[in-house]
Formats: sequence, structure tokens, C-alpha cells
Amino acid sequence: MDSILSLQSNLYPHVTPAGAYYAVSSNIPSASRTLLHGLLRASYNETASTENLLAWAQTDDADSALSLLYRLQRLEFLYGDESPSVKESSMTDEQLPELLAQLSSTGRALLADGNGLYFANAGFHHETAEEVGLMSSEVAALGEKHQLLVKNNLNIHHNAWGICDPSGQTELTFFPLYAGKVKLVLVVAGVPDLNKEAFVSLIKVLCNRYV
Repeated sequence: MDSILSLQSNLYPHVTPAGAYYAVSSNIPSASRTLLHGLLRASYNETASTENLLAWAQTDDADSALSLLYRLQRLEFLYGDESPSVKESSMTDEQLPELLAQLSSTGRALLADGNGLYFANAGFHHETAEEVGLMSSEVAALGEKHQLLVKNNLNIHHNAWGICDPSGQTELTFFPLYAGKVKLVLVVAGVPDLNKEAFVSLIKVLCNRYV
């Protein structure tokens, strides 16, 4: 095991968009989320050393930490690269709109807290953003109220809610996000596209701020 870890110690861990979404899509604790949160909060220049891996996974068991790392890699939640990631974890609220705009086909998206107060906005007029923010808290509450029905009876294992056109294309989507104990809602107008580095960068900022 030590030789394998030493072979990987020159690589920088990168969380994929799928891994970032999994990390914040639920508030149910798990070893996988703990490790992903650790990676998302890690300094951009930290490599995959044994010491760092144990710190990220919050464990003293190197075998289980390594096994979990490989499992997440097989799920394509993370990968190793010879180049470090971009340093963006200290971005301010004023800088977040640039990331948010990239997640929407129309360039409109916002982040709201659990009370529906938006704190980052791209493309929405202020008055509209206020109303959409309040709406997001109501939609999130509706999702929590019916989560057992959705998951257990309907077999749907996603918690995003959306307003769709007759063809099924979403025009407004609400993504509940959980950064540690803090509940947020990402609202995206138009067709959402979270499968990009801008989403990973956004989640890094939120995890460094709230987890």
C-alpha cells in the first residue's frame, strides 16, 4: 500500500463536477462526502500524500482511506493530475456571478440561503432575484416534505426541482446544496449545465466558506 501511495504522491487531486455535486447534494453524512469535502477544501498545491489523504478523510486508517480514494476514482468523482488546480477558494460574493453565469444556457443563475435571501446573482434583475430567492426556499421545503415519497415510492434519487416546457426542457431549476450544515439553493434559469469546472470552482468556494 505504501508503495502505491508513494507512486501517487506527486499527483494533485482534482474533484470532477459529478464528485462536487455528490458532495453537496445531501446533508446525510458519509465517508465519501467527508473525503470529497476534504479535497474541495484542500489547498490548490496539496498533493496526494499519505498524510494529506488521512487528513482529508478524517481517519487514522490508511487502508480504508486509500480504498475509498480508489472507489471515488472509479466512480469518476475525482482524478489525479500532474498540475495543480486553479486557486479560487477565496472568491468574494461579488466574484461569484462570473461562475454562476457559466452554469446557465441564458447566463442567469443565483445562490440563496435557506431563508430565501440571495447573496450572489447573475443575470436576474434585483427585484426578480429577491422573489426567485424566496421561491427557492419554498421549493426546497416542498422537496424535503416529500423526499421519502420521491425516493422510496417513485424511485427518484435526485432532489432538484424544475419548471419545464411541454417538451420537458427545464426553464427554471432549483438545486438544494448542503455545504456542511448550511443549506443553500442554486437556481438556474434556462438549461442548466453543471458538468463543467465553473461548478467545481463554485462548490470549492462554498465548502471553504461553510464546511
